[in-house]
Amino acid sequence: MKIHLTSVFVDDQAEALRFYTEILGFVKKYDVPVGEKDRWLTVVSPDEPGGTQLLLEPAGHPAVRPYRDALAKDGIPLAQFAVDDVHAEYARLRALGVRFTQEPLDMGVITTAVFDDTCGNLIQIATQPR
Repeated sequence: MKIHLTSVFVDDQAEALRFYTEILGFVKKYDVPVGEKDRWLTVVSPDEPGGTQLLLEPAGHPAVRPYRDALAKDGIPLAQFAVDDVHAEYARLRALGVRFTQEPLDMGVITTAVFDDTCGNLIQIATQPR
């Protein structure tokens, strides 16, 4: 068994696609219309185009907003992405205007930072030892 797909809820799929591709550097994998205005919209790492997909899922369900608001209020990230160097990625993303809610934090075996994805979610980046 392996993880094939996971999702983040987004308020605006077009804006989320722009952020996740142009700012974070993911590449679009699937963009298929679903219904009148929604899309099955996934992105993947350019380093692993056949790897785990991230679904940019519309946040229209009534349970989404209270769930995301509670996580954000408590500073809990909705997802975590692996990076080679949190400090370098933090500097790169800050230069692009990304707002961080947690600067790089070295915790022994792992270093993390948390940013706002502009789509309603907190996302953690982490560097783990190899």
